[in-house]
Amino acid sequence: MKVAFLGLGVMGYPMAGHLVRAGHEVTVYNRTEAKAAKWAAEHKGAFEPTPDCAVRDAEIVFSCLGDDPDVAAVVEAVEPALKTGSAFVDHTTASPSLARALHAKLGDSHVGFVDAPVSGGEAGAQNGKLSVMCGGDEDHVEKARPVMEAYAARIVHIGDAGAGQLCKAVNQVCIAGVLQGLSEGVHFASAAALDVDKVLEAISGGAAQSWQMDNRAKTMAADDFDFGFAVDWMRKDLRIALNEAREMGARLPLTALVDQFYADIQAKGGGRLDTSSLIRRLQGGD
Repeated sequence: MKVAFLGLGVMGYPMAGHLVRAGHEVTVYNRTEAKAAKWAAEHKGAFEPTPDCAVRDAEIVFSCLGDDPDVAAVVEAVEPALKTGSAFVDHTTASPSLARALHAKLGDSHVGFVDAPVSGGEAGAQNGKLSVMCGGDEDHVEKARPVMEAYAARIVHIGDAGAGQLCKAVNQVCIAGVLQGLSEGVHFASAAALDVDKVLEAISGGAAQSWQMDNRAKTMAADDFDFGFAVDWMRKDLRIALNEAREMGARLPLTALVDQFYADIQAKGGGRLDTSSLIRRLQGGD
């Protein structure tokens, strides 16, 4: 299938590569053109200097950008060039309200919009094992599904436009709580002069086990926080979750607290550290 991919960050770069390996004809765009040229040379794909050029004749357009303003600006730029009957699948973690607005906006142009944020981090993108949560019309989700399978292990259609972003907010709320608990557990084990590796071996086979424990506990103990998904991005995601919760009257007290803990990490210059760096607050005695 002829597709376009807009945004070649930590996630988008390998995701677009999986599309080429799956046999699709891929044209990419990135704000930093040198990165798009590097990707094209590496994957034998094509790149364009502007997003509207990249999407011409594409049956499906994928984007993986930073935040609401980035998505809105790209859609504004490409809308006149989008092919009638095509689908625009946005993998950015953005607000549900933006997803609903773009669904309506592109629908007027006979283009299907799917909000499809992903989970699985940099490793999931590189290994083609992401989880994709989709909001939008079923026919557009199903049109994109076989293409997304190039980089996804799980694709779930959650509901109408915006539902994918709401599901991603749930994902981030759950991660925030798990990471804070894991931080305190590892910190407690160290303070008790226990062998952290043996503690993890013992508890990872029981009810305390989690993906974060399996993949981040040892590196947290080693003060190693270079794993791609930065605190700055987590705070953006938690801002979306907390704003939505406020509007619907949902109570997220732990999430609000952990969000402030991440603010402490940012204040100490750790905004680009991985989210497991929460433990640094405890090591610092704050």
